Amino acid sequence: MITVNDLKNKDNFFLMAGPCVIEGEDMALRIAEKVVGITNNLNIPYIFKGSYRKANRSRLDSFTGIGDEKALKILRKVGETFGIPTVTDIHETTEAAMAAEYVDVLQIPAFLCRQTDLLVAAAKTGKIVNIKKGQFLSPGAMQFAVQKVADAGNDNVMITERGTTFGYTDLVVDYRGIPQMQQFGYPVIMDVTHSLQQPNQTSGVTGGLPALIETIAKAAIAVGADGLFIETHPEPSKAKSDGANMLQLDLLEGLLEKLVRIRKAIGK
Repeated sequence: MITVNDLKNKDNFFLMAGPCVIEGEDMALRIAEKVVGITNNLNIPYIFKGSYRKANRSRLDSFTGIGDEKALKILRKVGETFGIPTVTDIHETTEAAMAAEYVDVLQIPAFLCRQTDLLVAAAKTGKIVNIKKGQFLSPGAMQFAVQKVADAGNDNVMITERGTTFGYTDLVVDYRGIPQMQQFGYPVIMDVTHSLQQPNQTSGVTGGLPALIETIAKAAIAVGADGLFIETHPEPSKAKSDGANMLQLDLLEGLLEKLVRIRKAIGK
């Protein structure tokens, strides 16, 4: 079983990347194969990301998934095929044990980061628990979410910064939060793509600013983030979820090459 210590690499950051939601087996395997090749060449520890189901949707007719068991089996196949860990979101306590049968990391969505029962259920699986900071929380307030997992007997915790609500339809990243949350003693990840969302659009479809992906990622590495979270897709415009803020897959290698150089330059 993978632990937080397995992800620590003094020479580099680690990467959590993949599609927003599992759309099918071929797509998942294709994305994973591409990213594995890139990260192996750049010595970047890699976790494949894919939501088996999307619970937080703006509209009732939004795509939510291809079926829980089908998507979870695809995540397992990705992990077994490429020998890499995988991560997916959970939304209710009953999902924790189920998802833990298929993936290595359980992710708590930002809007659920204060849900005590959910955090405890995730902790009790023994898997790594990645908690996304709520858009409504200060960095300091995340210590209590982390402590719930630790007090439940699981010290394998990570924290993800994903921007703070700025007005009704925008987010802003306060990079002071990265070192502040690192003081809790756990890895801190920058969710590059979700921090560029533009939620609450009148159309009911979340917007985004993908042109700023490189800016957000560079700044995160420069201030010492332990890892990056990037949603990527071969054709973001055709993605079934969050296409407006995803990185086009063929742009990932060039971005990561730049980020590795920044990491080396800061000497962390």
